[in-house]
This record gives sequence, C-alpha cells and structure tokens, in this order.
Amino acid sequence: MSTAQQIITVAAVVAATVLTRALPFIIFPEGRKPPKFISWLAGVLPFAVIGMLVVYCLRSAVFSDLHALPELMAIAFTAGLHLWRKNTLLSIAGGTVFYMFLVQQVF
Repeated sequence: MSTAQQIITVAAVVAATVLTRALPFIIFPEGRKPPKFISWLAGVLPFAVIGMLVVYCLRSAVFSDLHALPELMAIAFTAGLHLWRKNTLLSIAGGTVFYMFLVQQVF
C-alpha cells in the first residue's frame, strides 16, 4: 500500500469507530428514552456475545481422549473466578493467563 492508501485506510477506520461510538448518543440524546427493543437488546447482547465467543473458542477443540482438558479447566477457572470476584476484566484476563499456563507448562 502506498502512503496515501494507508492514510485513507486509517482515516476510514477512525471515522467508522467514532461514528459507531457517537451514533447512540446522537440517536438517543439525554432525556429521550430508547425503545423497549433497544433496552432489551442492551440486556441480552452481552450474554449472547460471551456465549458465541465460548462456542467460537471451542470450535476446534477435540473432545476425545481428554484433549480438551485445558480448555475445560480454563472455562471452569474463568467461571469460578467470575462468580467469586464479579469482575469481568479480571475473569477474562485470569482465564486467559490460566489457559496459557496450562497449554505451555502443563500439557
């Protein structure tokens, strides 16, 4: 890519990011209540995304002869950590570190 193409690409990415971040505030300014469907989506989408990420991460795991043991242990660790501390960032980071430890040092 030429320098001009790189600048255009970065500008397009920046514009898309700013637009997606600002659009909800433009559509629903302070004092205007969002429709019930939007409020419902705000409640269910985080759980749906996490479920989809779990399925995506386990798509290539082999569940025969306990080859998926590190993945299952990391999922249990992440769930336990989240139930204990109720901190999403800590749960994700802790589960990732635990999984990487298992894969690189144990299995």
